[in-house]
This record gives sequence, C-alpha cells and structure tokens, in this order.
Amino acid sequence: MKKLKGKDYERLLDPLEEELVSMARWARTTGQRIVVLFEGRDTAGKGGAIRAVSQRLNPRQCRIVALSKPSEDEQTQWYFQRYARHLPSAGEIVLFDRSWYNRAGVEKVMGFASDAQVEKFLEEAPRFERMLVDDGILLLKYWLTTDQEQQEERLAERLEDPLKRWKLSPIDLAAREKYQAYTDAREAMLAATHTDHAPWTLVDFNDQKRGRLTLIRDLLDRLPDTHIDPPPLEFPELDHAPIAESYGVLQPIADYPVD
Repeated sequence: MKKLKGKDYERLLDPLEEELVSMARWARTTGQRIVVLFEGRDTAGKGGAIRAVSQRLNPRQCRIVALSKPSEDEQTQWYFQRYARHLPSAGEIVLFDRSWYNRAGVEKVMGFASDAQVEKFLEEAPRFERMLVDDGILLLKYWLTTDQEQQEERLAERLEDPLKRWKLSPIDLAAREKYQAYTDAREAMLAATHTDHAPWTLVDFNDQKRGRLTLIRDLLDRLPDTHIDPPPLEFPELDHAPIAESYGVLQPIADYPVD
C-alpha cells in the first residue's frame, strides 16, 4: 500500500477534525472525562498523532502530558502517583505522550526498573485502570506499531535534520539494538494489561498519516454519539465605525519581505 500523500491526508483529516471539535463540546457539556494513552517505540509517531487529535481543540480543555524522568522525590512515591495528578477534571481531555506504561517498556528494557518493580507494575496497572474506569473516566489505550526499517529511517532523519535533532537522545540510539527486547516487553505488557475494562488497540504507523486517520476514526467510534450543536451566538453590528489601531512610541515591525 502506497503511503498517503499530504493533500489526501489533509482532505481526509478535515471532517475528522470537525468530529473532534464536536467531541470536545460534548465532553464539556456533559462533564465527561477522557484519557487517551499514546504508546509505541521511539519514532513511532506519538507526537504527530497527538497533534492531529489536539490541534483544533481548546488547549485549556485538552491537555497534553509528556513527563520527563522522575525526580528523586517522585522515585520514592507510589509509582502511579505522578501520573494520577494529571488526570482530567470534568469536561477535560488528557492525552498522555507515553504514560505509566514506561515501566513495562523503556524502564524494563533499558534496565531502569528491576524485574520485581516491573512485575509489581503489571499486577497493579489493571487495578489502577479499573479504578479510573469505575469512577467514570473514558480510558483509551493505543500502541503505535512500526517496523524496524521504518524506525531506522526516522532515526536517521532526526539525526540529519537540525529541526528534529532535539527529538533524538542517547537512550534512543542505545535502544536501536534492543528492537526484539522491546517487542518481548510489549507482548508481556499486553498479556497482563489488555483487559475488558481497559483494552489495548494497536495501530499500524508505518505510514504515519494513514495511522493518524485510523487512530482518530477509532477513537471517535468508541465514544457515544457526541454531536452537540454549538449554542447560537448573535453577531450584532458595531454601533460606530471601525476604529483604526493606534501606536505609542514603539512602532510595529514592518512586514517581512517576500521575494
């Protein structure tokens, strides 16, 4: 299957964005709380997928959570504690760019967590998620899949592109030789945490544009009917002529010259 071209992607994304805006309006109106986890290998496309979901939504309502490594204090806390503080209030949508599943993935494979810690996590995660779901949170968990060949191409692109170089870390490079180890860790994680109350959905992200569309369509289809018409707003005419902008001492910057 050929990769989706940009113009086709934008054409197919437009109606989905309208549905996402309606979903956000529904969540705000009903007080629903939505949590979406985006997991996957390095370069799988988590950031792009999150942007595709959130770019038309109010950032005061739709929050993106991408936590750095835990501080010394956080390392002494209950493992789920630093994630729990970012859970949504009524009407909010929270998108986790990696989540508590770090423990079953990168921490396990790279040796940042002991076998006992990983085993404890796999036992506790379904119970933690059961509490979220029982409290009324809508929880969706996505794993973005990508072949090693695609991963290598994307890592090389990040290395060569100065605008993407910040995305590349020593951990990413060290993980290149552990592709199979990540696969094994993922399969163990799925076996322990794919539950009726919080199932996993795997999405093919070898073609990232097609993957984003697939994920968004699935996300919307998992929700009840979210269509709510926006409240009517009047736009009366001004009772005076439009006022021209005025400036103080500082002058506005002139338009940037375009050849």
